Amino acid sequence: MLYAYIGCAVTLVAIFAVPVNMGKTSQYVWFFIAYTLLNAVFYTANNIAYSALTALVTKNSKERVQMGSCRFIFAFSTSLLIQSVTVGAVAALGGGASGWRTLAIIYAVIGLVVNTISVLSVKELPEEELNASGEGTEQEKEAETEKYGLVEAVKLLAANKFYLMICGVYILQQVYTAMINMGIYYMTYVLKNENLYGVFSWAVNIPLIIALVFTPTLVAKWNGMYKLNLRGYMLGTLGRALVVVAGYMGSVPLMLLFTAVAALGQGPWQGDMNAVIASCSEYTYLTKHRRVDGTMYSCTSLGIKLGGGLGTAAAGWLLAASGFDGAAAVQSASCIQMLYFMYLWLPLIISLIITIVLSRMNVEQANAELKKFDKN
Repeated sequence: MLYAYIGCAVTLVAIFAVPVNMGKTSQYVWFFIAYTLLNAVFYTANNIAYSALTALVTKNSKERVQMGSCRFIFAFSTSLLIQSVTVGAVAALGGGASGWRTLAIIYAVIGLVVNTISVLSVKELPEEELNASGEGTEQEKEAETEKYGLVEAVKLLAANKFYLMICGVYILQQVYTAMINMGIYYMTYVLKNENLYGVFSWAVNIPLIIALVFTPTLVAKWNGMYKLNLRGYMLGTLGRALVVVAGYMGSVPLMLLFTAVAALGQGPWQGDMNAVIASCSEYTYLTKHRRVDGTMYSCTSLGIKLGGGLGTAAAGWLLAASGFDGAAAVQSASCIQMLYFMYLWLPLIISLIITIVLSRMNVEQANAELKKFDKN
């Protein structure tokens, strides 16, 4: 976590510091290398390690949910802050390439300081405490501490049905986000007001933050994460269905209201997701007697990379298939219908599929049954 973010800071600055005396091809190569190192290497390494800490600093499910909620409260709040101040800050710093470069340096330094404080402020539990009570046969204890390679890790992950479900949900969420981000086209060409995109962004992020605040309390009230996640996404799916209705009615206020309802329902999963992954890792331990906590959190990075890439590509393909023309002030009827499908219908379909997957993701009950069986 510590060393990976040093790489993040350096490559973030490098992206905005392409040498002007290079040829065009060399500049593209510079950007490609810096961008790939930032996203595919250093950020991935930092994020997996950071996410895995949830499972490594405590065995208490309630504390894991609280940490996950706090994490995403700050994540969404920071995202809103950056969206609000970045353009103005660039202008204040002189604008142009130099303004972006200076701001990138500021963001990199802030991130480096905060990440380092996080690293120095936490302590992982010792291996013997992370493992079960220490009971079991000598063969099981030996298996627990046995090192495993990449191939064995992949086999362990593939054998865990809950890991595969979480990966699927993550991929779908990234595609969902890509479709929601197409809102800028929907606002511009359907609602005829591109400024509404920022308003809809607030209608998504503020309810998410509110939901995260109450997630730990709701998990405790409903004795686990399964019911909260499922019921939350049922509400989120209903919200997206009503957005579709409001969209065809042409009512922006109702679209904003139901967008907020959908985000409110989807929020709890963001808050307790790390705790669910930790329980998923525990499932592998209970069934295979292997500790794969860090590797288990690869589902977050895998989902972001695959889902983000697929979502962005699908958005481009669908727009191209509809005959979208970026230079045209008015789009064709086929393009307008595609925008309706991408911004209204696809998020609803994806939300429904995620709800169905979450209905099968009761990993807490599976772990409880395995522990009960072991005791017997």
